[in-house]
Amino acid sequence: MTTSTKPNTRVALITGGSRGLGKSTALHVAAQGSDVILTYRSQAAEAQAVVAQIEALGRRAVALPLDVGVSASFADFAARVQAALATTWQRDRFDHLVNNAGIGSYASLMDTTEAQFDELVNIHFKGVFFLTQKLLPLMADGGRIVNLSSGLTRFALPNYSAYASMKGAVEVLTHYMAKELGPHGIAVNTVAHGAIATDFGGGHVRDDAQINSFVAGQTALGRVGLPDDIGGVVAALLSPANGWVNAQRIEASGGTFL
Repeated sequence: MTTSTKPNTRVALITGGSRGLGKSTALHVAAQGSDVILTYRSQAAEAQAVVAQIEALGRRAVALPLDVGVSASFADFAARVQAALATTWQRDRFDHLVNNAGIGSYASLMDTTEAQFDELVNIHFKGVFFLTQKLLPLMADGGRIVNLSSGLTRFALPNYSAYASMKGAVEVLTHYMAKELGPHGIAVNTVAHGAIATDFGGGHVRDDAQINSFVAGQTALGRVGLPDDIGGVVAALLSPANGWVNAQRIEASGGTFL
């Protein structure tokens, strides 16, 4: 973190930005005037397509590979971020971090294996904690962090106990991040989304008509969520107009299970 003067253009780093919620967030952020560093795990072509869309909006973007479940790689990733900042933006700090990357998991309490549990910990909690830690020296003072959570921390559905527990941990971590980073003017919030029609978790909400209908019937606005419903919320939290919003869990679920 630094107290030096920042360039006028904001740069946002978004994990899992090649598709789904991350892609939508990247495009919304670019549309409101920020440049983007997005990460992808294996979908290099999809990530480059997002870069092209951002560039078509008149913004600059870079796509970097990252597996958020492998914390041993974070120091190298931070070095690559630093190099990208110097090469593309001629600066040494970025402004916003969106911890979005993740996987779905569907298993009962009785059937969840240690391997499944450990993978969720590594990606959804340990990854968020230590990736943020490694990137903080590259963040400008006055920046923003948004951590993605889930409506499943408020309501309970069968077979999501392990996944929801990780998201609950992230929500607690968000409060502590906000407390510790406050002296640097960095606001930290959580966006908890409901069921979204993406390929997340095998695309069940999007592709299974029965699941889609069930979720829509339990949602006050009468439909399942779409990626742009969430991308716009995250982008709004990163805007200067919402700088006083801090340490909050903001649910964007269309009013699910009220």
